Amino acid sequence: MSSHEAPGGAQPLFVTTRWSVVLAARDKSLPASAEALESICRAYWSPLYALVRRQGHAPHDAQDLTQEFFARLLQKDYLQAADREKGRLRTFLHVALKRFLANEWDRVRAQKRGGGVPPVSFDTAVAEERYLQHGTAALSAERIYERQWAMTLLEQSMSRLRTEYQAARKEAEFEQLKSTLTAERGAIPYAELAAHLNITEGAARVAVHRVRKRFRELFRATIADTVDSPAEVDDEVRYVARVLGET
Repeated sequence: MSSHEAPGGAQPLFVTTRWSVVLAARDKSLPASAEALESICRAYWSPLYALVRRQGHAPHDAQDLTQEFFARLLQKDYLQAADREKGRLRTFLHVALKRFLANEWDRVRAQKRGGGVPPVSFDTAVAEERYLQHGTAALSAERIYERQWAMTLLEQSMSRLRTEYQAARKEAEFEQLKSTLTAERGAIPYAELAAHLNITEGAARVAVHRVRKRFRELFRATIADTVDSPAEVDDEVRYVARVLGET
């Protein structure tokens, strides 16, 4: 599991899983195998569900297909095809899901819905809402997947940052500062923040600098957990930033 943890031992809301651990999870004897795979399912259901939906499947069918794909991952059937040379977790999941959809749609559709226990539960209403939010008519399945992937990484980073502030009993401060994470530096209302936080404007500038710096660190750490080599992190950070910057 990831070594990136909140200061003071606070447990992040999302427990990241390194791609190297995922590859190692092909060995069923590893104790962390099941936990690593389940964390992947819980973290990345949104972009995978969006990819299924963009392939033309109705919401209820997309739910079944995504759950079945998770089941295959947990059984490690698909991990046997994982190739360390692929480098990025998002690439492997994309390719594996498309192969699954091509081979398994008829069989999954024929199954009685609700006949088994889902391997991982997730909020299907939230998945559908996120899918509909991003101009689906104008985007290809691949672009939908990439955008949802980038948004998921952003949300994970934000959750980890919020957890750190909660652990430090500074949740109210975080709520005031979080809007500055995506603001242009020249547009940050330091005087207003200072008034809300009951601190000087200079102290507000320091607080903003710290929260933005820590967010960048956590964003990079979250992305690092989805590639196989540290050498790939910079390229992946640029890729995610580019996708998030697209309109």
